[in-house]
Amino acid sequence: MRDDRNVFKQESVEGSGEGSREKAGQKSEQEAVGKVRAALDSAGCADVKIKMTEKTIFTVEDATEAVGAPAEEILKSLVFLVDERPTLVLMSGANRVDLKAVAREAKGKKVKMAPPDYVFEHFGFKVGGVPPIGYPIRMQALLDEDLFQYPVVWSAAGTDHAFFPIEPARLLELTNGTKAFLRKNEARSGSVP
Repeated sequence: MRDDRNVFKQESVEGSGEGSREKAGQKSEQEAVGKVRAALDSAGCADVKIKMTEKTIFTVEDATEAVGAPAEEILKSLVFLVDERPTLVLMSGANRVDLKAVAREAKGKKVKMAPPDYVFEHFGFKVGGVPPIGYPIRMQALLDEDLFQYPVVWSAAGTDHAFFPIEPARLLELTNGTKAFLRKNEARSGSVP
């Protein structure tokens, strides 16, 4: 279980041991948010403000409390491996992913969620803070069509204490993504959160 401490307000401790690990983690998280800010700025989205919270947005439930928006308006940014190719799946927080739909839309056969260590090692983002932008490569992006029911969705900005609001149409443009039906129909199997 994650605590609600604000990693950006931790006191720095010089030297080795736990304090140095916290300082390194703090720097890593600041770099993650910096990647998202740079991606927004380079795409002409300087008007999009990244907000910080002491509360965690690690889960959809956490995010609804921290952001003050319903689960449907919370954006889940998930990295999948489609035939071992990283693919970004952007879902409404209330929906579960249909793996067969991802395979169909990504024109692949084998689909699995990328392990957390893969996402961190390749992109520098930890689970709970995975954003829709800020990656060193251009990934195929698939956007849950249900996102487009809302004027704004709330996305993680690189850590589980940073988020930003964005219009789904703008997100589609920023990711050069594809709008698709990706939601698991509860009568079918093969889904993940």
